[in-house]
Amino acid sequence: MHIILHQPEIPANTGNIGRTCVATGTSLHLIEPLGFRLDEKSVRRSGMDYWEHLDVTRYMNYQEFQDRHAGAKIWMATTKAKRLYTEAVFGPDDYIMFGKESGGIPEEILVENEETCIRIPMMDHIRSLNLSNSVAIVLYEALRQNGFNGMQTEGELHRLEWKD
Repeated sequence: MHIILHQPEIPANTGNIGRTCVATGTSLHLIEPLGFRLDEKSVRRSGMDYWEHLDVTRYMNYQEFQDRHAGAKIWMATTKAKRLYTEAVFGPDDYIMFGKESGGIPEEILVENEETCIRIPMMDHIRSLNLSNSVAIVLYEALRQNGFNGMQTEGELHRLEWKD
């Protein structure tokens, strides 16, 4: 799976998303301009010591991303979509794109991709969810649909044992 952040503005969100990507074996794609520098303390703090393990690629703009990933299946997460994220059928190599915190994915991009626009349901008096929460919600649904391939799905207690 792949997560695309289109012009993210808040470093802590990107750090949290980076950590989620490492935990799930997901690649992160960052489309500039970014609202921060990737070496900022808040990115490192949120990503903790996992950032060095992150598969991350930067692009100067959306056109560069498209040129480098021609034919990629891109789901566009937006509050403006008609279709719920749970109605999407995610493939293991799909991309899920999220826009900047203050404005989302530009409408010029959305109208060209109406069939792959998806939304997270919420009450009508809320504008949007936190970006890192939105990524986690949609990404884990995509991973669930693909059987959490390669991920640890059972845990172990440290001091005690589970009762049979």
